[in-house]
Amino acid sequence: MLKEGKKYIWKDYQKEIADNHYYYARSCIRQNFFPGSEATFLRILKNELNKDIFDDPEHTTCTGIGYHSDIIPLETTMTVVARHFALMTAAGYKNLVPSCITSFGIYSEILETWHEFPETLEKTREHLFKATGREFNLPENVVHTSDIIFKFRDEIAARGRFRLIDQSTGQPLRIVEHIGCHYARMFPHKGIGGAEYPYVLAGMVESWGGEVIDYPERRHCCGFGFRQYLVQANRGYSLSCSRKKFESMEPYKPDMIITNCPGCPYFLDRWQYVIAEQEGKTYGENGQGIPVFTYEEVAGLVLGYDPWDLGLQVHQINVEPLLDKMGIPYNPDEKYAGPDGQDLGQPAELTCMHNL
Repeated sequence: MLKEGKKYIWKDYQKEIADNHYYYARSCIRQNFFPGSEATFLRILKNELNKDIFDDPEHTTCTGIGYHSDIIPLETTMTVVARHFALMTAAGYKNLVPSCITSFGIYSEILETWHEFPETLEKTREHLFKATGREFNLPENVVHTSDIIFKFRDEIAARGRFRLIDQSTGQPLRIVEHIGCHYARMFPHKGIGGAEYPYVLAGMVESWGGEVIDYPERRHCCGFGFRQYLVQANRGYSLSCSRKKFESMEPYKPDMIITNCPGCPYFLDRWQYVIAEQEGKTYGENGQGIPVFTYEEVAGLVLGYDPWDLGLQVHQINVEPLLDKMGIPYNPDEKYAGPDGQDLGQPAELTCMHNL
């Protein structure tokens, strides 16, 4: 295909991403799973890119997990989301940037619903005003935080101290990217590249020097799926989904997995630990697992942030082999130290995983 033809087709898979002045919507589970990632995102936006981003302490959950688990009705979720928009409006912002892709999907679904059924928007305005006395404007731009890092990926690369390169060989690191289901599958036009060619993470990897590895189960679910895990009897199915991905990617010898969903890095990280404990099976080199990262953590490594400030010590799969490959310095004695230097204690090592 001619280059011009490719550009013409690819334009349908782009999205508008505001340049500045963002209202930040935190994720309820990311703050618990990977709190360092959200802190790193704000650090990059404010300190590296000099962007205006408002982290509102009054923001709450979008109710996404409850909604998708059939615990909270859509009308209630709409009213909660309307309150978020009211907070954004009161703060003087128009560009909404949620940290969670489930929230991103919720906002997208509700805005689409209000567009197709205007009467539901008016009913939600009435519910919100009766409950809180607040009014709201609709956001002009809604993008996920990974879209923001993607937009400024080249600026981050230019400011970076490290590349996604194996320092011993000079070769690009082999990286598996995993896109969360709620990013572009429900509303393909909302994600960069759509559901067919999602490029939001691949673009980061390529800009930062790595090589994106394709494999058969690249678009398979990580196994979270809310009902797959929240119902205890279903957790075997959740584990089997992740295991299917690991078995599929193993022959390609990836150096890391990069994700853009709150649940995906948690499950792809933790389930490797479970499989190692149950079966004595590991999928990485030298008896280790394959380290799993959020895109903010990878951006932070490229920028030269301290790995423990990024929160990499809370991962189940050791990250040190990847840090060594990239030539990133770290102090092993500080891995499990608290803010004031106190020893927080070390987790037990699995016998089937080699100690570092």
